[in-house]
Parts: sequence; C-alpha cells; structure tokens
Amino acid sequence: MNTTINARPYDPTPARRVAFLGLGVMGYPMAGHLALAGHEVTVYNRTATKSEAFCAQLAGAGKVKHAETPAAAAAGAEIVLACVGNDDDLRQVVLGEAGAFAGMAPGAIFVDHTTASANVARELDAVARSRGLHFIDAPVSGGQAGAQNGQLTGMCGGDQAAFDRVRPVALAFSRAFTLMGPSGAGQLTKMVNQICIAGLVQGLSEAIAFGQRAGLDMQQVIEVIGKGAAQSWQLDNRGPTMAQDRFDFGFAVDWMRKDLGLVLDEAKRNGARLPVTALVDQFYADVQQMGGGRWDTSSLVRRLK
Repeated sequence: MNTTINARPYDPTPARRVAFLGLGVMGYPMAGHLALAGHEVTVYNRTATKSEAFCAQLAGAGKVKHAETPAAAAAGAEIVLACVGNDDDLRQVVLGEAGAFAGMAPGAIFVDHTTASANVARELDAVARSRGLHFIDAPVSGGQAGAQNGQLTGMCGGDQAAFDRVRPVALAFSRAFTLMGPSGAGQLTKMVNQICIAGLVQGLSEAIAFGQRAGLDMQQVIEVIGKGAAQSWQLDNRGPTMAQDRFDFGFAVDWMRKDLGLVLDEAKRNGARLPVTALVDQFYADVQQMGGGRWDTSSLVRRLK
C-alpha cells in the first residue's frame, strides 16, 4: 500500500485527542494528516501490523499509538473517526463489547468517513443518541490522491453542534467539509457524487474511443476541448491517462461497484429513475470480468477497445 502523506499548512486550534479506525488507502493518510497537524492520535486496524507501521512512520509527528480494539482506541477520545469498507464493517467496529461506542465517553463524537448506506447512518445515529453520543456520517470525495494531499471534500449528515466541533479537526485532511442536513444526508450527497462520476466517465470513455478510431491525436483533442464546454475534472485529470491506457490512479472499479450498488438500492426506496447509472454499473461489471476490478474507474474505456 502507498503510504505517502503530503503534509500541508494547518493550524489545529486547539489540538484534540482523537482515534482513527481503519488504515486503508484512504484512512492511513487521513489519520496521518491528523498526527502531522498535532492532534493526539490513537489508531486501530483489523490487521495490527498496519497500525504498528503507521505509528512507526508518524512517531516523529507527535503523540501516536495503536490499540488492539476499536473500544480501546476510542477510550478517552473526544472524536473517533472511521473509514472502513461497508455497512457490515462499520457495524463491526462500532457495536459490541469491543466496538468504539463501548469505549466512548458521553458527549464524544463518532465520525464515519466510510461510503455506506444512509440507512446504516440513521441506525448508528439512533444507537449513539441512546448512549449520549453523537454520530456524523461524513463520506469523502477526492480519492487516494486527495487523502494523501489533505484535499478531500467531506459531505456530512448530523447535528450542527457536533459538526461544528468536528469540522476544525477534519480540515486537517479536507479542503471542504460541509453539513448537508440531518443524519444520512452525507451519504445521500455522496451518492449524488457517484452518479455524476459514473455518467461523466462513461461519456469520456466513448469520446476517447471514438476519437482514437477516427485517427485523431487525442492528447491534442483533450487539450483543445478542455478549454470549452466539455471541460471537467475527469477530462483534465483522467482524459490524458485514459488515452494512454493507464488505469492505476487509486479508486478501484470494485469500490465503485459497491458505491453504485448503494445508489441503486436507495433509488429503489425513493423512486428515483437512474437508467444511465444502472447501465454504467453493468459496464463496470464487464470491466471486472476482464480482470479489472482493481483498475481505477476510468478503465471503462477498456471495454470499448
């Protein structure tokens, strides 16, 4: 795993005692930015060697330590942050005798950065309230590069007062951190984000495949149309690499399919019609069958070649 953490200016006023659960490709640099910013950080990871490696890497940044369970990591923390795989993983680190809620003191805040369902956010918010705790669902966008550079965008659901306490801490790894509404609103906003990305990447894939078959210099085409109405982050950052057949930029197809599954499940509940999203989800299934589950999401273009 790439453990790059690119420090950036940040003033933690004041420094807090925090815990971070889950040191994957996103969580590791997010927790690292908290430590570099001067916060006292206790980490937990299901594979303990990762949390030990984190503490070794960040030993010079300040007070960092690892814990054997989520409850132990959360003990004494004002804010507990998590970034794990899915709803079930989240429940596993939150609930039960070894879960984070068991170790948190009344008034402490749990912040979930997992891209999960809105239902699990509401479920855990209700459990937190029954224990005198606060819960914020705060999925992020920006991918591995955004996590490494401390430039993520956080979309949050929960209470204003708890959010106001969390935001200065989360800005250690975020460029924007915004309350979108009550519990679940952060997850719903992330779903909107993924719907947009799915459509954009498919359109860009078709454009690049078309241009290449037409014999155009696609690097030049991308540069030219990027100055007009077709400009987007995806065009600027993934267009050139898609044209070069490079797909190693972090956010994997497997993860995107998980996210789109959440989107389509939510659409069944709320009645939204998502024909393009459903189609692109199946296109990503094609990429998985090609062996591209760990390629990044721009690899949609591969199925057109």
